[in-house]
Amino acid sequence: EVQLVESGGGVVQAGGSLRLSCATSGFAFEDYAIGWFRQVPGKERQGIGCFSNSDGDNIVTHSLKDRFTISSDVAERTVYLQMNGLKPDDTAVYFCAADPSRTCPPTYIYWGRGTQVTVSA
Repeated sequence: EVQLVESGGGVVQAGGSLRLSCATSGFAFEDYAIGWFRQVPGKERQGIGCFSNSDGDNIVTHSLKDRFTISSDVAERTVYLQMNGLKPDDTAVYFCAADPSRTCPPTYIYWGRGTQVTVSA
């Protein structure tokens, strides 16, 4: 069974940092792309970036790349989202997703349940 479990969310003051984790199981981690997304209730889901273990793609959307970075630990089967300089607008539920793609795909098959990040002013 494929599982993705996000953790590391919480409440942080503006300007602070958080590192989210996406722990995975049930699939060949090295052959999958892992994406990070976020969503605010009532708004569209926003793509943050993607890490492809097989091709080494490491992409963060332009508007966030100065503050957010994605990394992967193959041994731990975990992908991380490091978020620095957090702003109240970063408040959202953060999700990770997985797809059996060698490069960062436009859609993902498997999704985690998300972790809440709240940034206070």
